Amino acid sequence: MKRIIISVTSDLCTDQRVHKTAITLQEMGFDVLLLGRKLPDSLPIEREYKTKRFHLIFKTEVWFYIEYNIRLFLFLLFKKVDVLLANDLDTLLPNYLISKLKRKPLVYDSHEMFCEGPELQGRKFVQSVWRFIEKAILPRLKHTYTVSRSIADAYNKRYSANFQLIRNIPKLEKENRQVEQLNFDSKKIILYQGVMNPGRGLEETIAAMPFVENAILLIIGFGKVEGKLKELVKKSGLENRVIFYGKVPFEDLLSYTKQADVGLLLERPLGLSFTYALPNKLFDYIHAGLPIIASPLVEVKRIMDENEMGVIIENYNPKYLADTLNEMLNNAEKRKVWKVNMAQAKQDLNWENEQKKLIEIYSQFL
Repeated sequence: MKRIIISVTSDLCTDQRVHKTAITLQEMGFDVLLLGRKLPDSLPIEREYKTKRFHLIFKTEVWFYIEYNIRLFLFLLFKKVDVLLANDLDTLLPNYLISKLKRKPLVYDSHEMFCEGPELQGRKFVQSVWRFIEKAILPRLKHTYTVSRSIADAYNKRYSANFQLIRNIPKLEKENRQVEQLNFDSKKIILYQGVMNPGRGLEETIAAMPFVENAILLIIGFGKVEGKLKELVKKSGLENRVIFYGKVPFEDLLSYTKQADVGLLLERPLGLSFTYALPNKLFDYIHAGLPIIASPLVEVKRIMDENEMGVIIENYNPKYLADTLNEMLNNAEKRKVWKVNMAQAKQDLNWENEQKKLIEIYSQFL
């Protein structure tokens, strides 16, 4: 049995794309080993395939990346492997070096335009290091794919590469998992799920909440600006209107999503990574039948326009956001149309269809 080792820098708990990929590869007949890292608040994991999470000394960005890449290189050096799968630029260098040393095929899955992300904007030296790695390696790769057509086109043009498109779309769920039933004094639920990092539109939505009628903002996830957002909520006196729910295993996430009334996807176009992004929560909301309020990102707008599943915002003014949310929560006729359209859209937008391209890529290694 051919062994494939998948590398990520996450703690494996919430990464749906990597999990779906691992399951597909296992079903194809690969011996799958998924590598990540263990964080102090990481949830326990039980998977159908093998996993390993590194316990790292450093938590801050620069030293964490250095330590993780060294640990990953040494681990891969002494492990049997037939195919390497690197997820994102922060795992690519050690995988590339091992692929050359061991003469094994390397596949690269780019979840974003890493060098164009908002976290690197204004940090010229750090950004230049990652750009150097990207420019040195990407043109040499044969097997590459990414999450949106715009990102694929940008990479293909920039590096004369051959990035294919495999979007991060959920499987068709056969049944709901049993989770806590949400009830916030019968208030409607505006949901944000995902990483709390800069540029997600959360500050603006929190500012809009005093003007939203009979609703709470529920935030499921974690991230770099979580502390700042909690301070903002406290300062604004909105502790009863904004609820931080914490991490949820992705196996349970859809069951929570289905209980909400509106889904937030308000990423700002801070750099090309966000401008071209196609966040997986868009598809999670579609599969949950959850009307969407979204920013006009290129790929998001394309799918929203094709299917009519909610509202594309015109600006981030808190009063405008509140008026839009009030209309979305209370217009029963529009909500009915949106839900019908989402039910139809998910019959095409599902992992069962999307994984066919993944199978085609990896079949050549069996």
